[in-house]
Amino acid sequence: MKLTPEQRITLHGFNNLTKSLSFNMYDVCYTRTKEEREAYIEYIDEQYSAERLTHILNTVSDIIGAHVLNIAQQDYVPQGASVTMLISEEPVVEVPTSQFEESPGPLPDNVVMQLDKSHITVHTYPEYHPDEGISTFRADVDVSTCGEISPLKALNYLIHSFETDVMTIDYRVRGFTRDISGHKLFIDHEINSIQNYIPDDVKNLFDMIDVNVYQENIFHTKCKLKEFDLDNYLFGYKKDKLAREEAEEITQKLTMEMDEIFYGKNMYN
Repeated sequence: MKLTPEQRITLHGFNNLTKSLSFNMYDVCYTRTKEEREAYIEYIDEQYSAERLTHILNTVSDIIGAHVLNIAQQDYVPQGASVTMLISEEPVVEVPTSQFEESPGPLPDNVVMQLDKSHITVHTYPEYHPDEGISTFRADVDVSTCGEISPLKALNYLIHSFETDVMTIDYRVRGFTRDISGHKLFIDHEINSIQNYIPDDVKNLFDMIDVNVYQENIFHTKCKLKEFDLDNYLFGYKKDKLAREEAEEITQKLTMEMDEIFYGKNMYN
């Protein structure tokens, strides 16, 4: 049942629905030597240090209107970083009606919404292929909220915060809340696809697949960049330094790596 803001259901007590967004991004690079691989990992650790990740999560917290209770952050040796935030609701007089629409959220602007007993986390995983010269950086971001706001409003900002070749995005609404007559509500907003929370200019860059289980309020979207320019995947030099056969071989390895991540299975020649 679609409701206008004026027709919103009156709840019995607090909105107990838990809404969880998992954003997983992958950056792929070709590193043909041990020195290139080590330089790439050093670059990634610098670009996505615990300090910068904390800044990203603080902005996510602002977008969904949360108050940060505690931050735990760690840079790992030899590589990788993690940040975990515990958050609680901010005082709010009225929920902006835009939060109930399937539309991309803001980038730097603040949106004040209700939130309670929730968390935001990010973990990074730089890794490399032992033989093929492929280095892959993965970051996993989880935003879990209670109340009226959907963490999907932070998705637009998260996409713009990482250099992404492949993305997998999951959204799930769990539990239930009740209206004043005791009737259970298992979801409090309409959603057809996670894609509706991604701006058109971003969607145009990616091939996208949805796998949704509507009756269970489970939504999944996979994204892979459409355009491929080898210069964007070489670390420290350009493709004009390569022989044509070598450039073709590297291109095949990189595109297969991205296809395997996108389709979630090993693919062999």
